[in-house]
Amino acid sequence: MLVLMIVFIIFILIYVLFYHEIKAVRERDPAAKNALEVFLLYPGLHALMIYRISHKLWQWRIPLIPRWLSQSARFLTGIEIHPGAEIGKDFFIDHGMGVVVGETAVIGDNVLLYQGVTLGGTGKETGKRHPTVGNNVVIGTGAKILGNIMIGDNSYIGANAVVIKDVPSNSTVVGIPGRITKQEGRKIDMELDHRHVSDPVMENISSLLRRIKTLEHKTGCAAPKNEDDLDYTI
Repeated sequence: MLVLMIVFIIFILIYVLFYHEIKAVRERDPAAKNALEVFLLYPGLHALMIYRISHKLWQWRIPLIPRWLSQSARFLTGIEIHPGAEIGKDFFIDHGMGVVVGETAVIGDNVLLYQGVTLGGTGKETGKRHPTVGNNVVIGTGAKILGNIMIGDNSYIGANAVVIKDVPSNSTVVGIPGRITKQEGRKIDMELDHRHVSDPVMENISSLLRRIKTLEHKTGCAAPKNEDDLDYTI
């Protein structure tokens, strides 16, 4: 009975301390049934809890222990968050395996990371060398955000995108290297359907195809369907 009481008290304390993070998981993941399930089974929350402790010790300039805690979290969860990183509230890492957050990374409020995301550097430079991520940002599976760049508020980084330049607010970035598609200045929905993210490369190809069709219609001369029939002479 005493053990159960202690466990219950510990759970209540953790729930109060990490209320915003638990709430963020329940709001964004339909598989999360209740707070107890989130507390017991979500590695993103576990990594964040250990990070909060290691970050405080890092701020107090305690040697070795903060890094040891972050490496322990990596071993247990597959998520590596350097204790020197700065992370806001309502932060959620979905699944999380392979996520890496560098030492000088700064993450705002209400940010969602999927598995395989890297907030990393680009070399051996010192000082601020990792990204700054604004508020209400979604970073898709496998995306790499590299260098001392800024990801603006309300932006979406598509799956497997590689971003090495600043991204303005209210933007979508897709591709390698990342290309920006404006979202008409409106906030991106945190429940965004990844399948329907616009691809600027495909949009340009579609635009060129429409122009070719228009020219064929106006000239009355259709381009050969077989490449072997093309005439390259001038």
